Amino acid sequence: MRRFMVVRTFPAGALAGLDATAKKAVNQCNSTHKVEWVHSYANADKTKTFCIYDGPSEQAIRDAATANKIPVDDIIEIPVVLMPQ
Repeated sequence: MRRFMVVRTFPAGALAGLDATAKKAVNQCNSTHKVEWVHSYANADKTKTFCIYDGPSEQAIRDAATANKIPVDDIIEIPVVLMPQ
């Protein structure tokens, strides 16, 4: 699997309803595209997220986002991990 960072912009308050049920639905849909949501970071006002995904291709990530009705600003493949040590 390849690793990607997905950058998204949301309207204020849009992430307020992201509960366990919503996350489960997103993950189930993702699995049909062979995509896995690893984790996400959000800015302080939760209008921008930086999500780490594993998947076979950028297109698979886009297809999963479209199916989930989740916006995508940019997808960046991140194949290299740099450690601070």
